[in-house]
Amino acid sequence: MALIDIDLPRSVSKALRLRQKSPQRQQIKVLKKLLKKARFTEFGQHYNFDKILFDRNPEKKFRQTVPIFDYNTIYDLWWNKTLKGKSDICWPGKIRYYALSSGTSEAASKYIPITNDLLRGNRMVMIKQLLSLRTYHDIPVKSIGKGWLMIGGSTDLQRGSGYYAGDLSGISAKKVPFWFAPFYKPGKKIAKTKDWNKKIEEVVAQAPNWDIGFIVGVPAWIQLCIEKIIERYQLNHIHEIWPNLGFYVHGGVSFEPYKKGFEKLLGKPITYIETYLASEGFIAYQDRQYTKSMRLVTGEHIFLEFIPFTEKNFDKEGNVVKDPEVFMIHEVEENKDYAIVISTNAGAWRYLIGDTVKFTDKERCEIIITGRTKHYLSLVGEHLSVDNMNKAVQMTSEELNISIPEFTIAGVPHGLLFAHQWYVASNDNVDADLLREKIDDHLKQLNDDYAVERKSALKDVFVKILPESAFMNFLKLKGKVGGQHKFPRVLKGKILQDWQEFLAKEKY
Repeated sequence: MALIDIDLPRSVSKALRLRQKSPQRQQIKVLKKLLKKARFTEFGQHYNFDKILFDRNPEKKFRQTVPIFDYNTIYDLWWNKTLKGKSDICWPGKIRYYALSSGTSEAASKYIPITNDLLRGNRMVMIKQLLSLRTYHDIPVKSIGKGWLMIGGSTDLQRGSGYYAGDLSGISAKKVPFWFAPFYKPGKKIAKTKDWNKKIEEVVAQAPNWDIGFIVGVPAWIQLCIEKIIERYQLNHIHEIWPNLGFYVHGGVSFEPYKKGFEKLLGKPITYIETYLASEGFIAYQDRQYTKSMRLVTGEHIFLEFIPFTEKNFDKEGNVVKDPEVFMIHEVEENKDYAIVISTNAGAWRYLIGDTVKFTDKERCEIIITGRTKHYLSLVGEHLSVDNMNKAVQMTSEELNISIPEFTIAGVPHGLLFAHQWYVASNDNVDADLLREKIDDHLKQLNDDYAVERKSALKDVFVKILPESAFMNFLKLKGKVGGQHKFPRVLKGKILQDWQEFLAKEKY
């Protein structure tokens, strides 16, 4: 039985067959639905959602009435009350689950509210993405009906005072719908395991007993798992044990830097599917083959706004200014960077999640993720995005035929001016000077500002090659092993200091 052929509930099937409306109309409808549901909450009463709802232009009134929130602001003013057990704060009812998210640089965990409404919306988007696979060409459809290996956070969640907290992947796995259970691996028992190394070992031990067609997870940890399976059973590649493996669904970080090393583990090509599933909600997914873009979810459970990522709207630290420019989905332009702002059915209102995106096809609402508002590197005006970094690393790894599964960059003083310090993971034999030259050259081709500054204030580029284990061990030291955790692409402040001290102590 193929998963995409399962008989879905009538209401779901009907919703999936609705004729596509304009993104603008869809988004206004979503906003009204969110406002109507939350109008009697404390947040809704404070910002007079009823008045917004009955305005001729509710989207404009919403923008004028409700301010932009970052995590610290919305937590201090609103979300902290829900952790104390109070109901009807930003969304009706009591919050029973929280996704613990520290992003890639924050020291303390963020508590992101998760509601059944949000999980239901996420599942609807997942179903739509599955059905979109029917339009793909030359894909192994039979693989969809095989086992789905989803390696994420533990379903044994932390228990608070009236709530549970953990990775969104762990919460989602704990509440997996009944019709999906026959396909789900590693199963509830292994998924409950908190110790990441033990979980991987149990997956490796069970690998010969499963017929896996679909893998879901963060690239670094999926690659590590597959490497251990190949090593344990002395395989040439993973398809010797899982011949029906046909799909890999990834997200959280760009897959391009990992692709070279990942494909060395395969016996035949597979289909890669990118998703944009943040702790705050399922925002976008790849719905057609041979594109690196994802379609934004415009008609379900998230209202989207976009702030141009410019010096006019953000300071040098990546913090949004007061009263920035804000656009709806029909007002954006292609090939410009925007910080994404969301309002959801979990009580996130005009919430700046910290990601930046670029529209590649406005008509199709397709985007690529270009980085984080605080992970751009611009010491002297080079405006280097994570997207630039990923592409330069991909081009370099292909040109030199090496695998670079991890990297990170820091801006450092260089005399009276500045330089970039790269830390690159590669277990291949590679010359550091050649690697530096190639990365630098590719960045000059990709980014005109970078090319200009390399002739002036950005005086040099340094590259330090490290084993991949250095990056993994640092994450372990920080308690960020497995699940949705990933290494930050740009290091600043305390996290940079900790990284430098770690390298010195471990003598890398």
